[in-house]
Amino acid sequence: MNTLFLASNAGAAGGSNMMMLVMLIIIGVFMYFGMIRPQKKQQQKRMEMMDSLKKGDRVILVDGLHGKVDSINDKDKTVVIDADGIYLTFSRMAIRQILPGTDTEAAPVKAEEKSEAPSENKTAETTEEKPAEADKSEETTEESKD
Repeated sequence: MNTLFLASNAGAAGGSNMMMLVMLIIIGVFMYFGMIRPQKKQQQKRMEMMDSLKKGDRVILVDGLHGKVDSINDKDKTVVIDADGIYLTFSRMAIRQILPGTDTEAAPVKAEEKSEAPSENKTAETTEEKPAEADKSEETTEESKD
């Protein structure tokens, strides 16, 4: 009678091992599609960004330093960054982000145009206000004479 009981337990244990194996395979598939595959896509996107890097691009490094690419050495995989006149050499992988709108010459021209237009309006307003203030001062002097 005991042998019959042991035989029934052995059959049940064999089925649970198969179920455990199926669950491990399913978990492995979820890990691949949930973590490994997106990481590969992100790495490919980063490599494309590094390949598009060129002299004059404004970049942010992993330590937060902002600068402009002065030169690129493909052999050593390094870049020289100009940070306000200070030239530093970094690994290409130290670049976190390439900033959009790297046309540094076009941006100041637009900023100057914007700053000139309001300043002209302000001078026109101040010249219009000065006569009004002068009239007020004349009125106060006339009142004080009376």
